[in-house]
Amino acid sequence: MAPGVRWPENRPGEEAEGAGDRKLQVEEGGCGADAGQADPEGGSGGKLLSPERRRRCVEHVRSAVQVSERRACKILKQSRSSQRYEPVPSEQDKALTEDIISLASEYGRYGYRRITALLRRKGWQVNHKKVERIWRREGLKVPQKQPKRGRLWLNDGSCIRLRPTRRNHVWAYDFVLIRTRDGRAVRMLTVIDEYTRECLAIRAGRHFRSDDVLQCLSELFIFKGVPEHIRSDNGPEFTANAVSLEELGQRRSI
Repeated sequence: MAPGVRWPENRPGEEAEGAGDRKLQVEEGGCGADAGQADPEGGSGGKLLSPERRRRCVEHVRSAVQVSERRACKILKQSRSSQRYEPVPSEQDKALTEDIISLASEYGRYGYRRITALLRRKGWQVNHKKVERIWRREGLKVPQKQPKRGRLWLNDGSCIRLRPTRRNHVWAYDFVLIRTRDGRAVRMLTVIDEYTRECLAIRAGRHFRSDDVLQCLSELFIFKGVPEHIRSDNGPEFTANAVSLEELGQRRSI
């Protein structure tokens, strides 16, 4: 046996270290993923490549952890001169931004791709990526389409959409459907004053008939006064003869 090389002697109560133990020690003492590599378990959030993203990250850390700028820049490896740098846009970028805002105001339903096509017609040599960056920086957004409101027609072919101008001018009532914990439906009869937005009554029940609606309205007429118009949909509880406003001596407006 060569000098200096000895076989491990097993002492009482001890076992010889195998290859598995040495491998376990290496794994426990080893390091994880490198700083530039993504964590295989999803722990890495990606690199902060651009200076603007680094500046925003430093500001976020300062506001969240309440540390100084020097400390945050040191931890995130951001130069303090780069952190305090304020980019100065060129005159060409200013003119391009003004044209984008002008076109977006003129064509409200156009996105940045259509705006890019209009800019190229005006002579700008610009791609859609730069226009998108300016578009997002200025907070431009295509507004959502408003749903078209269908007109409400009377039986004689005329259309009346009365706008309230004072208290007790126009009331509106309808049903709201909710469900209890056991899944059973509960209907709530709600009555509001359209001018003051005051909720005049809320009646809850499993079932409602036209008599129940008529009783609720009669009580409101006594305590709140009689409105000039009442607005409702064409539900069977509202279109019954007992609830028709002609029998109540009032005028029905839909």
